[in-house]
This record gives sequence, C-alpha cells and structure tokens, in this order.
Amino acid sequence: MNKFLSFINRVRADFSAYLSAQRYAISADTLGWLAVIVIHAATIPSLLALLTGLSDATPTVEVVLFVWAGLCLLFGRAVVLKDTLNIVTIGAGFIVQSVLMALILFK
Repeated sequence: MNKFLSFINRVRADFSAYLSAQRYAISADTLGWLAVIVIHAATIPSLLALLTGLSDATPTVEVVLFVWAGLCLLFGRAVVLKDTLNIVTIGAGFIVQSVLMALILFK
C-alpha cells in the first residue's frame, strides 16, 4: 500500500510540475499562434477555389471584414507586447491574403 501511495504522490507532483505557470505561458503562446493561422486560413480555401475557377462564390464581405478586423486587433496586441513572432506571422498572413485578393481582382 505504501508503494501505491508513493506512486500516487509522485504522479501528483509530476502533474503539478507539468501544469506550472511556466508551462501555461508556452501553451498559451502556442495556442495564440495557432489561432492566428486558423483565422488567416478561414478565407483562403474559398479564395483559392475562386482563383482556380473551381467556384464562382466569393466569401461574404462580412466574413472577410470580421477576419481582418480580428487580425488587426491581434496585430495591435502583438505590437504593444513587442511579440516579434506574432508580428511576423500576422504580417505574412496579411501579405498572402492581399496577394490572393489582388490576383482575383486583376485576373
């Protein structure tokens, strides 16, 4: 029984160490980067389908405006926090989306 309790205490200690504040910061940053990528990817499939001629339906203006507004807010947050990785990630996403929209517009 003592071995079992020792094992439970060791698991609890390891789990507590895993969930320490330092680990949460890394997890929160990773989730933030994934959120930016997913927001950028929200309109890319429909823009690529429109560009290649697979579809003639454009994403609605509201969707594009809300996605860009959210990204602008995240970009502003990254600038205030001086978070270089998010600044570069969001900036690159803006460039890719702008190029796709320009290709569709001037096709």
